Amino acid sequence: IVLDAGHGGLDPGKVGINDVLEKDINLSIVLKLQPLLEDYGFTVHLTRDSDKILGPANSSRPKRDDMIARVDMVKELNPYFTISIHQNSFPTPSVNGPQVFYYKDSEESATMAQIIQNSLNQYLNPQKKREPQANANYYLLTRTPTPTVIVECGFLSNPTEADLLIQDDYQNRVAHAIYSGIIAYY
Repeated sequence: IVLDAGHGGLDPGKVGINDVLEKDINLSIVLKLQPLLEDYGFTVHLTRDSDKILGPANSSRPKRDDMIARVDMVKELNPYFTISIHQNSFPTPSVNGPQVFYYKDSEESATMAQIIQNSLNQYLNPQKKREPQANANYYLLTRTPTPTVIVECGFLSNPTEADLLIQDDYQNRVAHAIYSGIIAYY
């Protein structure tokens, strides 16, 4: 399995209403999810295990090169599937709830997304229980050869979720919910 902690290094991702950086939450959740999956028996590869951006250090287009490096890693490893961890944001602060995205033309990704979404809704019991969303544009989804989903764990623009997402206990709950969905899918 490839676990992708979105963003990193000079790319903070979303900045929460509480000034927390998406890249830090993503990495923290990935590092909590990794041992759960390894204890189950999976071989887990991380796109990053520290606060760094992938790709050449002297790149004139670091974000683009970072995404290319992530896709190249997935192609080279050819995993059973890839889970990319992110946090969401929206101009209206009341919007909340985890949501899973998948490539619109991948039946396997759609199945995995539905199972992980159900697990997130069950374990986290968010105020807004979302459905997985098909997508035709996200770089990682459209260019990886194996089933891939993007898990948006919550909204950093929502004060309640932003505060929850920085708590170690809540991050453990998120990791466990994703883990449970992965096991159910597997």
